[in-house]
Amino acid sequence: MSDEKKPFNNPFGALGGLREALPQGPTREEKEARKAPPRAVVRMERAGRRGKEVTVIEQLDLPVQQREVWLKELKASLGCGGTVEGVALVLQGDHRERAVKWLTARGVKKISVG
Repeated sequence: MSDEKKPFNNPFGALGGLREALPQGPTREEKEARKAPPRAVVRMERAGRRGKEVTVIEQLDLPVQQREVWLKELKASLGCGGTVEGVALVLQGDHRERAVKWLTARGVKKISVG
């Protein structure tokens, strides 16, 4: 049998019909929610914490869910504990330099360090 007479079997031919079943991509609002905030203030604080140092990241202007996501990623990246206090992210220990690098990598344009 020559090559011209063999039926052509396209293994990807059936995938065209499944395209409609795929989930839709993120909406414009979801994409905008992922954008980094324009500024942040990073400072070290010791007062009122029994002498323990914490790094406070303020003025991020993130939605509540995004704050939780950013905190989780920060804690994993810096190897420390932390919490959300109001609108600020609080990390255990003095991580100002490393937090600034992390925020810059996430796209925050203006970072004030105190």
